[in-house]
Amino acid sequence: MIRMQDNVSKSEAKKTVEAALFVSARSLSIDELAKITGIASTGYIKDLIDGLMQEYDANDSSLKIEPIGNGYVMTLKEPYASKVSQLAGQPEISRPALRILAYISKNEPIMQSKIIGVFGPAAYSHIKELVEKGFIKASRQGRTKRLDTTQKFKEYFDLAGSPTMEGKAGLSAVQSQDPPNGF
Repeated sequence: MIRMQDNVSKSEAKKTVEAALFVSARSLSIDELAKITGIASTGYIKDLIDGLMQEYDANDSSLKIEPIGNGYVMTLKEPYASKVSQLAGQPEISRPALRILAYISKNEPIMQSKIIGVFGPAAYSHIKELVEKGFIKASRQGRTKRLDTTQKFKEYFDLAGSPTMEGKAGLSAVQSQDPPNGF
């Protein structure tokens, strides 16, 4: 027997399964999809997935749904995956540069020599990356540079109207970690 919450139609359940697979970065089990759709019958969910898989094949789509482990994932067919792979999953800021950015934002204005003292000489390239991407500005002060965050930094991490960044999700996790040792 199929138990549906709020009288979920087959069409609505199928769209919900499709949407869940589309947004998820990992495979989703039939049980997870059943919970999301509000349908208790895992066999019914399996039938919906099989139907979606057939539709994507029949429509000659660049997308496909495939079983991975105990779940399903929506992914790209070849050659499309290779053609667009450079667009996905590339963070705008490298992890070490993000750690330095968090340190700068917490201690700004700060001298570049202080950053190098804390993070080591590898920090020069990460500071350069942050300047090139517009997250910090560097102004010469004697033999070193003064580093400050920019408006782009505030907008990127949703800090535009905030006097401090305490509690902001963007960098708070990175800020709480100790700096050196491989960043």
